[in-house]
Amino acid sequence: MSYDADAGMLSCPSCRTRMDVREMEQLRGGQAAGRAGTAGVADTVVYHCNNCGADLLATPETAATKCSFCGAGVVLADRVSGERRPQLVIPFTISRDEAIRAFKKWCRNGLITPRGFMSADRIQSITGIYVPFWLYDLNGHVHVEAVCTKVRTYSDGDYLYTETSFFDASREINLNYVMVPADASRKMDDAFMDLLEPYHYGQLMEFQTPYLAGYLAETYQYTDEELLPRAKNKIIGFIEDYIRSTYAGYASVKYRNKQIDIRKINSYYVLFPVWMVVYDYDNFKYTFAMNGQTGKVVGKPPISFGKVAAWFAGVAAGTFLVLKTVAFALGGGFL
Repeated sequence: MSYDADAGMLSCPSCRTRMDVREMEQLRGGQAAGRAGTAGVADTVVYHCNNCGADLLATPETAATKCSFCGAGVVLADRVSGERRPQLVIPFTISRDEAIRAFKKWCRNGLITPRGFMSADRIQSITGIYVPFWLYDLNGHVHVEAVCTKVRTYSDGDYLYTETSFFDASREINLNYVMVPADASRKMDDAFMDLLEPYHYGQLMEFQTPYLAGYLAETYQYTDEELLPRAKNKIIGFIEDYIRSTYAGYASVKYRNKQIDIRKINSYYVLFPVWMVVYDYDNFKYTFAMNGQTGKVVGKPPISFGKVAAWFAGVAAGTFLVLKTVAFALGGGFL
C-alpha cells in the first residue's frame, strides 16, 4: 500500500482498499508480535546511501533497494550475510526495456480484453525484484496394496462368456524429486509465483552480492521447515500419477492400503528474478508478474464483456449451423 496524500490514508493500487496509517501500524505490530512473541511494531532500520549521503528506511525483509533521492542501487549487506545469505541465484536475463516490450506483446494477444488495454500504453511502473525461494530435494517412498481385475470376453456357440480374474498387486516405489520450488515471501502471491514456473536451473549461479545491484530484493520470511508442507503438496499429484501408471493394463484397481512418505533430503535458499508490472486502465491498477528469466507473464487482466458475448454468440451460431447441416443430411430439416 502507498500513502495517498489527497485522502490522507494508505491505499492499495490494485484493489482500492484504504486504511488509516495508525490502523496499519497496529496490524503490523500484531503481526510482528505473533512472529517474535513480543509486542511492538515491525522493526524499521536506517541505512546510508554512499552515493548521495541520504539515509534510507528499510523493512526487515529488504535485502536490496534503491535510494529515493538519487536512484542508486543500495544492497543492505548485513541482510544477505550469515544464514540470510542465499546459496544460489538466477540473474535477470531480461532487461527492463525487453520486459516492457514482452509485456506489451502479451497485452496485444488478449483476445477478450478491452481494446484500450491491448494498446499497452498505460504501464505505470515496472520493478525488478529478486524473490526469495526455497528449493527442495525430496524423496517419496510409497507402499501400495491393491486388488486388480482383468476382464476377458469370449463366445462359445450361442453363449457369450465374461471371465474376470482377480490379482493381489503390491508396489514398493522410491521416487526422487530435485529442486522443487516454493516462494518464501509473504508479499508475493503464491499462485502468481507458481504460475511463473518453470525457471531454467541451468542458469543457477553461486550467489554474489553484485547481482542485486540495481534491483530490489527480499530475504526469506518463511524458513525451509515452514514451507516444507507446501513443497510436499506440490509433488503429491505427480506421485499419485506415477502410482496409477504402474497399474496400467488392469480393468479396475481398488486400493486396500496406500502409504506415501515424503521426506526432505536437502533445501537451498535461492533468489529468482521477477518483474512486477503495475498497469493503469480505466482508473484501476492491475498488477502483473513476469519471469525475469523467460519472460512468461501472469496476472488477471480486465475482461471485455462485449468481446465475451460476441465470442459466445459466434460459438452458438457455429453450433447451430453444424446441427442444421446434420439435420438436413438426415432428411429432417428444421428452421
